[in-house]
Amino acid sequence: MAAHVAAKKADLEVAMLLRDDLVCRSINQSHVNCKYLTEHRLPENIVATTSATDALAGADFCFHAVPVQFSSSFLESISTHVDPKLPFISLSKGLELNTLRTMSKIIPKALGNPRQPFIVLSGPSFAVELMNKLPTAMVVASKDKKLASSVQQLLASPNLRISTSSDVTGVEIAGALKNVLAIAAGIVEGMHLGNNCMAALVAQGCSEIRWLATKMGAKPTTLAGLSGSGDIMLTCFVNLSRNRTVGLRLGTGEKLDDIMSSMNQVAEGVSTAGAVIALAQKYNVKMPVLTAVARIIDNELTPKRAVMELMNLPQVEEV
Repeated sequence: MAAHVAAKKADLEVAMLLRDDLVCRSINQSHVNCKYLTEHRLPENIVATTSATDALAGADFCFHAVPVQFSSSFLESISTHVDPKLPFISLSKGLELNTLRTMSKIIPKALGNPRQPFIVLSGPSFAVELMNKLPTAMVVASKDKKLASSVQQLLASPNLRISTSSDVTGVEIAGALKNVLAIAAGIVEGMHLGNNCMAALVAQGCSEIRWLATKMGAKPTTLAGLSGSGDIMLTCFVNLSRNRTVGLRLGTGEKLDDIMSSMNQVAEGVSTAGAVIALAQKYNVKMPVLTAVARIIDNELTPKRAVMELMNLPQVEEV
Protein backbone atom coordinates (compact mmCIF):
# COMPACT_ATOMS: atom_id res chain seq x y z
CA MET A 1 0.00 0.00 0.00
CA ALA A 2 2.92 2.34 0.71
CA ALA A 3 4.24 1.69 -2.79
CA HIS A 4 0.80 2.18 -4.33
CA VAL A 5 0.21 5.55 -2.63
CA ALA A 6 3.78 6.75 -3.24
CA ALA A 7 3.61 5.85 -6.94
CA LYS A 8 0.43 7.91 -7.38
CA LYS A 9 2.11 11.20 -6.38
CA ALA A 10 5.85 11.68 -6.65
CA ASP A 11 5.77 14.72 -4.33
CA LEU A 12 4.06 12.76 -1.53
CA GLU A 13 6.30 11.64 1.33
CA VAL A 14 5.37 8.15 2.49
CA ALA A 15 6.98 7.06 5.76
CA MET A 16 7.09 3.37 6.67
CA LEU A 17 7.39 2.59 10.39
CA LEU A 18 9.28 -0.70 10.75
CA ARG A 19 10.91 -2.73 13.53
CA ASP A 20 13.85 -4.08 11.52
CA ASP A 21 16.91 -1.86 10.99
CA LEU A 22 18.14 -4.08 8.15
CA VAL A 23 14.88 -3.70 6.20
CA CYS A 24 14.94 0.06 6.85
CA ARG A 25 18.44 0.38 5.39
CA SER A 26 17.48 -1.78 2.42
CA ILE A 27 14.48 0.44 1.61
CA ASN A 28 16.33 3.74 2.14
CA GLN A 29 19.52 2.78 0.31
CA SER A 30 18.38 0.37 -2.41
CA HIS A 31 14.61 1.11 -2.59
CA VAL A 32 13.94 -2.62 -2.12
CA ASN A 33 12.41 -4.45 0.83
CA CYS A 34 14.99 -7.18 1.43
CA LYS A 35 12.43 -9.35 3.27
CA TYR A 36 9.22 -9.23 1.20
CA LEU A 37 8.61 -8.90 -2.56
CA THR A 38 12.34 -8.46 -3.10
CA GLU A 39 12.02 -8.36 -6.90
CA HIS A 40 10.07 -5.07 -6.78
CA ARG A 41 11.73 -1.67 -6.65
CA LEU A 42 9.92 0.76 -4.34
CA PRO A 43 9.22 4.41 -5.24
CA GLU A 44 11.97 6.77 -4.10
CA ASN A 45 9.53 8.92 -2.09
CA ILE A 46 9.17 6.10 0.46
CA VAL A 47 11.28 6.65 3.58
CA ALA A 48 11.64 3.84 6.14
CA THR A 49 12.27 4.44 9.84
CA THR A 50 12.10 2.66 13.19
CA SER A 51 11.13 5.92 14.92
CA ALA A 52 7.41 6.39 15.59
CA THR A 53 8.05 10.11 16.16
CA ASP A 54 9.58 10.54 12.69
CA ALA A 55 7.02 8.35 10.91
CA LEU A 56 3.91 9.96 12.40
CA ALA A 57 4.94 13.62 12.58
CA GLY A 58 2.64 15.63 10.33
CA ALA A 59 0.97 12.54 8.86
CA ASP A 60 -2.36 12.92 7.06
CA PHE A 61 -3.23 9.20 7.16
CA CYS A 62 -1.86 6.10 8.86
CA PHE A 63 -2.09 2.64 7.29
CA HIS A 64 -2.08 0.02 10.04
CA ALA A 65 -0.74 -3.35 8.82
CA VAL A 66 0.37 -4.99 12.09
CA PRO A 67 -1.10 -8.51 12.56
CA VAL A 68 -4.22 -8.42 14.74
CA GLN A 69 -2.82 -10.43 17.68
CA PHE A 70 0.08 -7.97 18.09
CA SER A 71 -1.81 -4.75 17.36
CA SER A 72 -2.87 -3.76 20.88
CA SER A 73 0.62 -3.93 22.39
CA PHE A 74 2.19 -2.19 19.39
CA LEU A 75 -0.35 0.65 19.32
CA GLU A 76 -0.06 1.19 23.07
CA SER A 77 3.70 1.57 22.64
CA ILE A 78 3.32 4.39 20.06
CA SER A 79 0.11 6.03 21.36
CA THR A 80 1.87 9.15 22.67
CA HIS A 81 3.06 9.92 19.10
CA VAL A 82 -0.41 9.65 17.52
CA ASP A 83 -2.46 12.77 16.78
CA PRO A 84 -6.03 12.20 18.08
CA LYS A 85 -7.38 13.33 14.68
CA LEU A 86 -5.12 11.06 12.58
CA PRO A 87 -7.27 8.67 10.51
CA PHE A 88 -6.21 5.02 10.83
CA ILE A 89 -6.76 2.84 7.75
CA SER A 90 -6.73 -0.78 8.93
CA LEU A 91 -5.32 -3.44 6.62
CA SER A 92 -5.27 -6.11 9.36
CA LYS A 93 -7.90 -8.86 9.13
CA GLY A 94 -8.88 -11.02 12.07
CA LEU A 95 -10.25 -11.17 15.60
CA GLU A 96 -8.28 -10.66 18.80
CA LEU A 97 -8.23 -14.11 20.37
CA ASN A 98 -9.11 -13.38 24.01
CA THR A 99 -11.43 -10.40 23.50
CA LEU A 100 -13.07 -11.27 20.13
CA ARG A 101 -12.50 -7.63 19.10
CA THR A 102 -12.02 -6.46 15.53
CA MET A 103 -9.60 -3.68 14.58
CA SER A 104 -12.34 -1.01 14.79
CA LYS A 105 -12.45 -1.73 18.54
CA ILE A 106 -8.76 -2.52 19.05
CA ILE A 107 -7.30 0.68 17.54
CA PRO A 108 -9.29 3.31 19.52
CA LYS A 109 -8.90 1.34 22.78
CA ALA A 110 -5.15 0.82 22.40
CA LEU A 111 -4.62 4.48 21.49
CA GLY A 112 -6.77 5.62 24.42
CA ASN A 113 -9.01 7.64 22.10
CA PRO A 114 -12.56 6.38 21.42
CA ARG A 115 -12.93 9.09 18.72
CA GLN A 116 -9.85 8.08 16.69
CA PRO A 117 -10.97 8.25 13.01
CA PHE A 118 -11.13 4.70 11.64
CA ILE A 119 -11.45 3.14 8.17
CA VAL A 120 -11.15 -0.51 7.21
CA LEU A 121 -9.74 -1.45 3.80
CA SER A 122 -10.60 -4.92 2.51
CA GLY A 123 -11.34 -6.94 -0.59
CA PRO A 124 -9.64 -9.45 -2.89
CA SER A 125 -6.08 -8.17 -3.18
CA PHE A 126 -2.79 -10.06 -3.17
CA ALA A 127 0.11 -7.69 -2.54
CA VAL A 128 2.21 -8.98 -5.42
CA GLU A 129 -0.56 -8.24 -7.94
CA LEU A 130 -0.98 -4.70 -6.61
CA MET A 131 2.78 -4.23 -6.97
CA ASN A 132 2.51 -5.47 -10.55
CA LYS A 133 -0.26 -2.91 -11.15
CA LEU A 134 -2.79 -5.56 -12.18
CA PRO A 135 -6.47 -4.51 -12.07
CA THR A 136 -7.81 -4.78 -8.50
CA ALA A 137 -10.98 -3.69 -6.69
CA MET A 138 -11.30 -3.09 -2.93
CA VAL A 139 -13.69 -1.46 -0.48
CA VAL A 140 -13.17 1.15 2.25
CA ALA A 141 -15.67 1.16 5.11
CA SER A 142 -16.21 3.86 7.69
CA LYS A 143 -19.11 5.25 9.69
CA ASP A 144 -17.90 8.69 8.51
CA LYS A 145 -18.92 9.05 4.84
CA LYS A 146 -16.62 12.04 4.22
CA LEU A 147 -13.67 10.11 5.60
CA ALA A 148 -14.46 7.07 3.44
CA SER A 149 -14.66 9.35 0.41
CA SER A 150 -11.29 10.98 1.17
CA VAL A 151 -9.61 7.56 1.50
CA GLN A 152 -11.29 6.49 -1.75
CA GLN A 153 -9.66 9.48 -3.46
CA LEU A 154 -6.31 8.74 -1.80
CA LEU A 155 -6.23 5.17 -3.11
CA ALA A 156 -8.18 5.10 -6.39
CA SER A 157 -5.99 4.76 -9.49
CA PRO A 158 -6.19 3.34 -13.02
CA ASN A 159 -5.36 -0.12 -11.63
CA LEU A 160 -7.17 0.09 -8.27
CA ARG A 161 -10.91 0.64 -8.03
CA ILE A 162 -12.22 1.62 -4.59
CA SER A 163 -15.83 1.29 -3.45
CA THR A 164 -17.13 2.83 -0.21
CA SER A 165 -19.32 1.33 2.50
CA SER A 166 -20.70 2.31 5.89
CA ASP A 167 -20.92 -1.34 7.02
CA VAL A 168 -17.73 -1.59 9.10
CA THR A 169 -18.98 -4.70 10.93
CA GLY A 170 -19.76 -6.61 7.73
CA VAL A 171 -16.43 -5.77 6.10
CA GLU A 172 -14.42 -6.66 9.21
CA ILE A 173 -16.21 -9.92 10.04
CA ALA A 174 -16.05 -11.13 6.42
CA GLY A 175 -12.36 -10.22 6.26
CA ALA A 176 -11.63 -12.09 9.48
CA LEU A 177 -13.62 -15.27 8.89
CA LYS A 178 -12.71 -15.77 5.23
CA ASN A 179 -9.20 -16.61 6.47
CA VAL A 180 -10.61 -19.46 8.57
CA LEU A 181 -12.67 -20.69 5.62
CA ALA A 182 -9.54 -20.59 3.44
CA ILE A 183 -7.85 -23.03 5.85
CA ALA A 184 -10.82 -25.38 5.38
CA ALA A 185 -10.52 -25.02 1.59
CA GLY A 186 -6.83 -25.85 1.81
CA ILE A 187 -7.56 -28.96 3.88
CA VAL A 188 -9.99 -30.17 1.18
CA GLU A 189 -7.30 -29.61 -1.45
CA GLY A 190 -4.62 -31.32 0.64
CA MET A 191 -6.86 -34.36 1.19
CA HIS A 192 -7.71 -34.55 -2.56
CA LEU A 193 -11.45 -34.54 -1.82
CA GLY A 194 -12.39 -33.12 -5.21
CA ASN A 195 -14.13 -30.14 -6.73
CA ASN A 196 -17.65 -31.10 -5.63
CA CYS A 197 -16.50 -31.12 -2.02
CA MET A 198 -14.63 -27.82 -2.43
CA ALA A 199 -17.68 -26.06 -3.88
CA ALA A 200 -19.98 -27.43 -1.16
CA LEU A 201 -17.57 -26.52 1.63
CA VAL A 202 -17.02 -22.93 0.46
CA ALA A 203 -20.77 -22.42 -0.09
CA GLN A 204 -21.49 -23.69 3.43
CA GLY A 205 -18.70 -21.49 4.84
CA CYS A 206 -20.12 -18.43 3.08
CA SER A 207 -23.50 -19.14 4.68
CA GLU A 208 -21.92 -19.49 8.13
CA ILE A 209 -20.11 -16.16 7.76
CA ARG A 210 -23.36 -14.52 6.61
CA TRP A 211 -25.36 -16.00 9.51
CA LEU A 212 -22.90 -14.69 12.09
CA ALA A 213 -22.22 -11.32 10.48
CA THR A 214 -25.91 -10.46 10.10
CA LYS A 215 -26.54 -11.43 13.74
CA MET A 216 -23.78 -8.94 14.62
CA GLY A 217 -25.51 -6.19 12.61
CA ALA A 218 -23.91 -6.53 9.17
CA LYS A 219 -25.80 -6.01 5.92
CA PRO A 220 -26.32 -9.17 3.79
CA THR A 221 -25.32 -7.17 0.69
CA THR A 222 -21.86 -6.57 2.18
CA LEU A 223 -21.33 -10.33 2.47
CA ALA A 224 -22.12 -10.70 -1.24
CA GLY A 225 -19.72 -7.90 -2.23
CA LEU A 226 -15.98 -7.38 -2.62
CA SER A 227 -15.10 -7.81 1.04
CA GLY A 228 -17.36 -10.88 1.34
CA SER A 229 -17.66 -13.33 -1.54
CA GLY A 230 -14.95 -11.50 -3.52
CA ASP A 231 -12.29 -11.95 -0.86
CA ILE A 232 -13.54 -15.46 -0.02
CA MET A 233 -13.11 -16.62 -3.63
CA LEU A 234 -9.59 -15.24 -3.85
CA THR A 235 -8.43 -16.65 -0.51
CA CYS A 236 -10.04 -20.06 -0.87
CA PHE A 237 -9.14 -20.86 -4.46
CA VAL A 238 -5.71 -19.30 -5.16
CA ASN A 239 -2.35 -20.76 -4.17
CA LEU A 240 -0.91 -17.36 -3.14
CA SER A 241 -3.16 -17.44 -0.04
CA ARG A 242 -1.18 -18.03 3.17
CA ASN A 243 -4.24 -19.39 5.00
CA ARG A 244 -5.11 -21.79 2.18
CA THR A 245 -1.49 -22.99 2.23
CA VAL A 246 -1.73 -23.74 5.97
CA GLY A 247 -4.87 -25.78 5.34
CA LEU A 248 -3.35 -27.61 2.38
CA ARG A 249 -0.39 -28.68 4.49
CA LEU A 250 -2.67 -29.75 7.36
CA GLY A 251 -4.66 -31.79 4.85
CA THR A 252 -1.53 -33.65 3.75
CA GLY A 253 -0.77 -34.60 7.36
CA GLU A 254 1.76 -31.98 8.48
CA LYS A 255 1.70 -30.73 12.07
CA LEU A 256 0.58 -27.15 12.69
CA ASP A 257 3.72 -26.25 14.67
CA ASP A 258 5.96 -27.36 11.80
CA ILE A 259 3.86 -25.41 9.29
CA MET A 260 3.91 -22.20 11.33
CA SER A 261 7.64 -22.35 12.09
CA SER A 262 8.41 -22.62 8.36
CA MET A 263 6.41 -19.50 7.37
CA ASN A 264 7.83 -15.97 7.35
CA GLN A 265 4.40 -14.27 7.25
CA VAL A 266 1.38 -14.46 9.54
CA ALA A 267 -1.64 -16.60 8.58
CA GLU A 268 -4.31 -14.71 10.51
CA GLY A 269 -6.86 -17.52 10.15
CA VAL A 270 -4.95 -19.71 12.62
CA SER A 271 -5.48 -17.27 15.50
CA THR A 272 -8.94 -16.17 14.36
CA ALA A 273 -10.17 -19.78 14.28
CA GLY A 274 -9.86 -19.88 18.06
CA ALA A 275 -12.35 -17.01 18.33
CA VAL A 276 -14.92 -18.66 16.05
CA ILE A 277 -16.27 -21.11 18.63
CA ALA A 278 -16.70 -18.34 21.22
CA LEU A 279 -18.45 -16.09 18.68
CA ALA A 280 -20.75 -18.90 17.53
CA GLN A 281 -21.76 -19.52 21.14
CA LYS A 282 -22.14 -15.82 21.95
CA TYR A 283 -24.50 -15.18 19.01
CA ASN A 284 -26.11 -18.64 19.07
CA VAL A 285 -25.15 -19.46 15.46
CA LYS A 286 -24.36 -22.97 14.22
CA MET A 287 -21.08 -22.86 12.26
CA PRO A 288 -20.03 -26.49 11.66
CA VAL A 289 -17.36 -25.86 9.01
CA LEU A 290 -15.57 -22.95 10.71
CA THR A 291 -15.88 -24.64 14.12
CA ALA A 292 -14.31 -27.80 12.67
CA VAL A 293 -11.30 -25.74 11.53
CA ALA A 294 -10.87 -24.37 15.06
CA ARG A 295 -11.01 -27.91 16.49
CA ILE A 296 -8.44 -29.16 13.96
CA ILE A 297 -6.09 -26.31 14.87
CA ASP A 298 -6.58 -27.08 18.58
CA ASN A 299 -5.74 -30.76 17.89
CA GLU A 300 -9.20 -31.89 19.02
CA LEU A 301 -10.01 -33.31 15.60
CA THR A 302 -8.13 -34.77 12.63
CA PRO A 303 -9.01 -33.47 9.16
CA LYS A 304 -10.31 -36.94 8.21
CA ARG A 305 -12.57 -37.11 11.27
CA ALA A 306 -13.82 -33.56 10.62
CA VAL A 307 -14.92 -34.54 7.11
CA MET A 308 -16.79 -37.58 8.47
CA GLU A 309 -18.55 -35.46 11.11
CA LEU A 310 -19.59 -32.82 8.58
CA MET A 311 -20.90 -35.39 6.11
CA ASN A 312 -22.94 -37.06 8.88
CA LEU A 313 -24.68 -33.88 10.02
CA PRO A 314 -28.51 -34.06 9.82
CA GLN A 315 -29.97 -33.40 6.36
CA VAL A 316 -31.64 -29.98 6.61
CA GLU A 317 -33.45 -27.36 4.58
CA GLU A 318 -31.10 -24.83 2.99
CA VAL A 319 -31.14 -21.39 4.65
